[in-house]
Amino acid sequence: MTNQLKLTVPEDSPYVDYEREFDFPAAAVFRAHSDPKIFVQWIGPRGLNTRIDAFDCRSGGGYRFIQSGDDGIEYAFRGVFHTVRKNEFVLQTFEFEGYPGDIVTLEYSTFEDLPDGRSRLTGRSLYPSFESRERYLKDGMEAGIAAGYEQLDGLLGG
Repeated sequence: MTNQLKLTVPEDSPYVDYEREFDFPAAAVFRAHSDPKIFVQWIGPRGLNTRIDAFDCRSGGGYRFIQSGDDGIEYAFRGVFHTVRKNEFVLQTFEFEGYPGDIVTLEYSTFEDLPDGRSRLTGRSLYPSFESRERYLKDGMEAGIAAGYEQLDGLLGG
């Protein structure tokens, strides 16, 4: 694979930066993040089924989706879209409902066109504490993001 996820985890601040290039224009990658019919097809690790309870990707909108595997265990996620600029930028909250203590992250993603019809997605996830960030990392955040984007490559190329 040529487009690897790059994750940066600083020692002195409770955030994670991420970057990933795609062989598709920014508008296509943005649409995959903002259209629930596409989003449900690629988000998360392989082997999980995703269903959408709510998905209104606009400034002031919100979302909730549930993932489950063959074992029947469900994992629910929710958040609010604070700022959405089509094909450019999304600022949102993200919360895994399975974590006690309301671990809510503030996240942003930027979508940038590159030469030859390619694009770059960059973003940051800001956690309320180092402990909450470490919990997400320990529970496989990096592998889940990477797997989702690999599935997105296949979906957009298919």
